[in-house]
Amino acid sequence: MNNKLKEFYESIKGKHVTVLGLGVSNLPLIKMLTKKGAIVTGCDKKANPELEDAYKAFLNMGVKLKLGESYLDNIDADIIFKTPGIRIDIPELVEAKNKGAVITSEMEVFFELCPCKIIAVTGSDGKSTTTTLISEFLKAEGYNVFLGGNIGKPLLPEIESITPESIAVVELSSFQLHTMKKSPDIAVITNITPNHLDMHKSMEEYIDAKANIFKYQNEDNILVLNYDNEITRSFGVKAKSKVRYFSSHTKLIDGLYYNNDIILNANKNNSEILLKRDEIKLPGDHNVENIMAAILAVKDLVNMKAIKKVAATFSGIEHRIEFVREIDGIKFYNDSIASSPTRTIACFKSFLQKIILIAGGYDKKIPFDELGEKINEHVKCLILTGDTAEKIYNSVVNAPNYKEGRLPIIKCENLCTAVQLAKNNAEKGDIVVFSPACASFDRFKNFEERGKFFKNAVNSL
Repeated sequence: MNNKLKEFYESIKGKHVTVLGLGVSNLPLIKMLTKKGAIVTGCDKKANPELEDAYKAFLNMGVKLKLGESYLDNIDADIIFKTPGIRIDIPELVEAKNKGAVITSEMEVFFELCPCKIIAVTGSDGKSTTTTLISEFLKAEGYNVFLGGNIGKPLLPEIESITPESIAVVELSSFQLHTMKKSPDIAVITNITPNHLDMHKSMEEYIDAKANIFKYQNEDNILVLNYDNEITRSFGVKAKSKVRYFSSHTKLIDGLYYNNDIILNANKNNSEILLKRDEIKLPGDHNVENIMAAILAVKDLVNMKAIKKVAATFSGIEHRIEFVREIDGIKFYNDSIASSPTRTIACFKSFLQKIILIAGGYDKKIPFDELGEKINEHVKCLILTGDTAEKIYNSVVNAPNYKEGRLPIIKCENLCTAVQLAKNNAEKGDIVVFSPACASFDRFKNFEERGKFFKNAVNSL
């Protein structure tokens, strides 16, 4: 055990520690804190019945619970672990800080204590796939990899198992990055488009949060950027670290670019072939971008033989254009992870024919104008549900390429009905895709729960 970790354990012993948010992901953190002698209070907006089994587990550990609408009132703690979805500037946390509380998060503490190299990925789209690809590339090379953050499991409770020779691969959301004061050894930003504007006060704040992934890097660190995205490209001149670009639209002088179904590595005036499109199992050109980003992150650590092996076999992650079932010649795909318009637009590019689309969900205050145009281009029947159904409907009918009567649009009450309507309106050879373009929080805890609900509904047909 390293000295930093010993000091951390000593610092929490006997201290009053409050953990905000009692989801399953925080259970390992609370177990670790109580085991190391902290006096833990768990706070959650949900009431006892909603927490179910977790409630009993917390009580058995001796954790004090503060539940219900007033869960943030009068927090009295030495240390507060905040969940990413809670802003640090809310009055309750400002008051606690003024009283002397240290406000942090599981990920912030992990970054301070981690003894090994950290590779972190953020972006508006593609971060889960890119993070997973990086992890798979490293594992194929023989590294001991710890995958976590916004994907997988919390990493701080795993800290004693991590050695200096390990590599931590983490996916970071803007919520996690918003308060970060330390950057990873290797940072990847897939792209930045409007997202989470229900949480962030402005687009500028959202961009600034994402920028924290490289803000504290040094000249020995690496930053991987999407050259085709104006915002991420602009980060290159601000970075202190070594910058690597990838592009699917521009022939780069230095970096990876995609041209004529080939990924090329450009170095000054020379370009060498790295991968051909038919060597990549993942569907869609957007996934080629994710592969390029992942290669640039690990190119000093992994040989091309291992990369090619993974590229040829990796078929994607659950809830990302995931094939569910074929019924009467109709194929159903689960793309629940598509929680923004740009993700759904990217999904369209994975199919050569027009699709039947099920969309709609929680309103993150993102405009749907571009999505409306793309739906008119790529969708043969649109089924809308959730809080944003009307907004998406308006974006489609008000789009400059909309023609009345050409695109059937159906609004319905819930996802189960939407699946049945998709089946009723499909014929042999059709493709039905659930790609919401919105977050899940109007009806579901997260996109995973939403995706599983969709798959169950399809399998029940």
